[in-house]
Amino acid sequence: MINHPAGPPAQGLELDDGSPPRPGRSLTPLPARRPSRLRAHPGLARLAVLLAAFVCAACGLVYELELVALGSYLLGDSVTQTSVVLSVMVFAMGLGSLLAKRFTCRPATAFALVECTLALTGGLSVLALYSCWAWVGRYQFAMVGLTCLIGVLIGAEIPLLMTLIQRIRREDAGRAAADLFAADYVGALIGGLAFPFLILPAFGPGTGALVTGAVNAVAGAAVVLWLFREEPGPGVRLLLWGCCALVLALLAAAAAWSGAIERAARSALYGAQVRFATHTRYQEIVLTGPAEGPLRLYRDGRLAVCGPDEYRGSEALVHPAMAAGPDARVLLLGGGDGLALREVLRHGGVHSVLVVDADPALPRLARTDPSLAALSGRSLDDPRVRVAEADPLEWLRSVRPSDRTFDVVLADLPVPADSGTVKFHSQEFYGLATRLLSPGGRLAVRAGGEREELWQVESGLRAAGLRTIPYAVAGSATASCPPGPAGGTPERAATEAVAAEAEAGQAFLLASAAQPPLGLAPDAPPPRALTADGLRASAARLTALRPAQPPAALTLLGPR
Repeated sequence: MINHPAGPPAQGLELDDGSPPRPGRSLTPLPARRPSRLRAHPGLARLAVLLAAFVCAACGLVYELELVALGSYLLGDSVTQTSVVLSVMVFAMGLGSLLAKRFTCRPATAFALVECTLALTGGLSVLALYSCWAWVGRYQFAMVGLTCLIGVLIGAEIPLLMTLIQRIRREDAGRAAADLFAADYVGALIGGLAFPFLILPAFGPGTGALVTGAVNAVAGAAVVLWLFREEPGPGVRLLLWGCCALVLALLAAAAAWSGAIERAARSALYGAQVRFATHTRYQEIVLTGPAEGPLRLYRDGRLAVCGPDEYRGSEALVHPAMAAGPDARVLLLGGGDGLALREVLRHGGVHSVLVVDADPALPRLARTDPSLAALSGRSLDDPRVRVAEADPLEWLRSVRPSDRTFDVVLADLPVPADSGTVKFHSQEFYGLATRLLSPGGRLAVRAGGEREELWQVESGLRAAGLRTIPYAVAGSATASCPPGPAGGTPERAATEAVAAEAEAGQAFLLASAAQPPLGLAPDAPPPRALTADGLRASAARLTALRPAQPPAALTLLGPR
């Protein structure tokens, strides 16, 4: 509450912290200064503080979502990344609330320092973590440490804001807390909605975090320093304004250099010949390699395509399914790179192919990059092909079997071991895909290496009412791409080496309502990596290895 003395002007202005003075303790007298015009109108000043709380809450949630998204991009397994960030963040917020009790005697000064530090830390967090991942490799430790620091700073906001509101006008603590938390929660809602629909599409993770930091600095530090400018002395107030200006200058400089930082980090990760790189709302896509040499396609930091070897997996997914019956209508789930589609179009009986891929950036790249387009045989430009931009699971849910059915359904999607997600290999996914099979239709899926996930995927197909036959193709899909591009970190090289070793034999499953035959079609050129005898031999070998009690099928609600 602002005290208005009656009678002659007092020699000083007393600030009320919202609590009655303790015995033997008086409110700290401060030199009389000209209060801001907003402080002369407590209702308007209170609204300005609540607005600052609203904006700061929105920025805090954006920082949190940036960390979750970046962790999912770089490491996969979005469930684990979300759990780690949220749990560490909430713990750190509680710690920050406790620490803020020591600074409530000077709440405006403390809040300005907290917001300047938070704006700088949160704004630079994405670039710092991406650089750490590229050059150092200890990403998870850095992410936990940065999440903890951001959480401590966010947690300190509410106690300081509560004190500031009581400084303007003393009122019941419950009513003040209700208003403050309402502004905080609504701000979090706006930040949570703005991140996927505005910030990520317009700016991307790196620049989006920098813009958020700038907004945070202005709303948090500048507004409070303007409203409560009588609290700090002239020298401290000037220092705080300088800190705010310095933070904005650093964020602006980082924004100007962010492109160069990203390019340098990608060169360290993927080598010097990065042809294309982008962050979409679904994934990070990086294409490397010389115009005339072997290509590497990375998706979320994992090697998805090695030019000289990709044909092994593409042929094995497509040709056995196409040979087992009619193949006029084909549904390709995933496969936006056009490589599996190239193999589908080699069959003369194909009349139409529908490609369903969530990320339009990948088909666009496959059409526009000359080398990738040549590798895919420009299959996406074939008049028989139509591309639907939709999540495969959501698309399957939206289509009714009475509208269309397919002779062949091909799931060219990451296996659980590669992406950490199970929805594309769950019993629910296979059940929805089975509805769209015409009589005699077949479903072919990637099942990873000859490991436990092969039998989990088979259990899901069988739970959907299909009969299955496993088979494999010899050779890794990345054998010609040595692990660890020039400049890559040792941890990254080791990870790629383990992945290449695990993919030494690529396993697949062919499923149908009746036991599907395994062979090759006469209406297509002979594959380079497959023979009919080799397919049958691999099927016999894998059948002999099938466990007596197969693991339970993966489900959307089941254990991972």
